[in-house]
Amino acid sequence: MAFDVLPGDSTSPVILHVPHSSRQIVESGLFPEMVAEELDQLTDAHTDLIAFRAADLAEKRPWIFVNRLSRLVVDPERFVEDEMLAVGMGPVYTHGHAGRRLRADDPARDAILLETLFQPYAEAMTTLTGRRLAATGRALVLDVHSYPTARLPYELHGDGPRPPVCLGTDPFHTPEPLIAAARSAFGDTGLNSPFAGCYVPLEYYHRDPAVQALMVEVRRDQYMIEPGGAPTGGLERIARALATLVDTVPRTG
Repeated sequence: MAFDVLPGDSTSPVILHVPHSSRQIVESGLFPEMVAEELDQLTDAHTDLIAFRAADLAEKRPWIFVNRLSRLVVDPERFVEDEMLAVGMGPVYTHGHAGRRLRADDPARDAILLETLFQPYAEAMTTLTGRRLAATGRALVLDVHSYPTARLPYELHGDGPRPPVCLGTDPFHTPEPLIAAARSAFGDTGLNSPFAGCYVPLEYYHRDPAVQALMVEVRRDQYMIEPGGAPTGGLERIARALATLVDTVPRTG
């Protein structure tokens, strides 16, 4: 399976979504000589460990949806008409972090990748969101990411602040009490810089305000050795902050 759904408490509305932590590659047309460096630069390394540890620490265990394949195979958080197509990084990347070619153009291959990997992932995330909504009256997606300390060439909006934790928001799905809870939990944060927005399944996007979302982007020097290195002691601190947010958000309304 290309993803795992790890159950949480039956009364928890919280989903920790971890889309970019994996380094697992399957045959998808990637040029082999490009893979190692791209994995180091683009993988949100150890964000799965942050989510797992936060779930262990939380008073009420959240649900976890984790991608088991690298974003270099298919990026489940991109859309077929995504702005990142401008740099060759739509759902199926043709270019990497520095603009170099990762794979040849092949629409037939891409269609298969979208049908067999991208669409099942999106459907499963939609299903999980709907079940949390039905069970609790609310679904809250916390997207767990990381980003490099120094701007990478592919970043379209990387000229702004790079705070220790960037909170990506959506005006429809991210209420102010949720932002306040995240600021309280993590401390030094910024909004929507260098990355903005948050993941909501398209079935609910700008349709159902009971589906709330926030992207948590942790600057990598806060918890790991860059690029692609081991975690540091900061991982525990970040996980505890995320657990605090998990415990707080069900009360934010």
